[in-house]
Amino acid sequence: MSFESTLPLGAPELMRVSAFKRYLEELPPPDDCDLQQLPPSLLQDLRRFAEHGRHAELLEVLAASMRHLRNVAVHLRDGERVLPLTLFPRQRLAHCPLPLHDLLGLQLQALQVLHVEPAVLRPPGDPQRGLVKALHLYHPLPLLSWEFAMRGAREQLLPEIAGYAAYRASAVLDLRQLPMAPQLRNCVRRLQRETTNLRELAEWPGLNRHTAARLLNALYLQAGLIVSRSHPAADTDGWF
Repeated sequence: MSFESTLPLGAPELMRVSAFKRYLEELPPPDDCDLQQLPPSLLQDLRRFAEHGRHAELLEVLAASMRHLRNVAVHLRDGERVLPLTLFPRQRLAHCPLPLHDLLGLQLQALQVLHVEPAVLRPPGDPQRGLVKALHLYHPLPLLSWEFAMRGAREQLLPEIAGYAAYRASAVLDLRQLPMAPQLRNCVRRLQRETTNLRELAEWPGLNRHTAARLLNALYLQAGLIVSRSHPAADTDGWF
């Protein structure tokens, strides 16, 4: 089934949500179709959220894909259309039928995860046989993960870094290519020198409880966050 075609003017034609839901209803049960199954470790990771009666958020799927280094296709609801986003964590790339400017111009906080499945597309230069799309539709994953963390729907810490903890940013973290206001950049630089907990971080200039959690999530997805459970500054985030 194709989720991307081209209109005469070159704009991507995205599937409507109603048609995509009918497609999902027609899929064979996972036990009867191995191609529909995600790797067991990743599937178990994502099932944590279903156990709490909700769907995984985009940031949670992104974190799981990067943690397990698995290529996945995430089908997102953007209004009444379905936007496919394919993640390639090893290559630090993502594919989307929208150009980068258009993708980042969406209301990122409104995107909802409809379905996650193994990736069909391949990244450029992949020796395995498979479908490779136009190169200009492959976008830098570090930039997308930063934007999804800072502007997406999630305002709480990811489960992997939540709880009783203290945080510090890696001293070798390079954020020069990421969009960041000067005040926020100063917070990151300070976090590279100091270890603090979430409660104290939320009181730094330019931050509040939500932006502090977003910043820690964003740094975690850049592989630039040091989490300590035994540091004297460690505290719980339960007040969130």
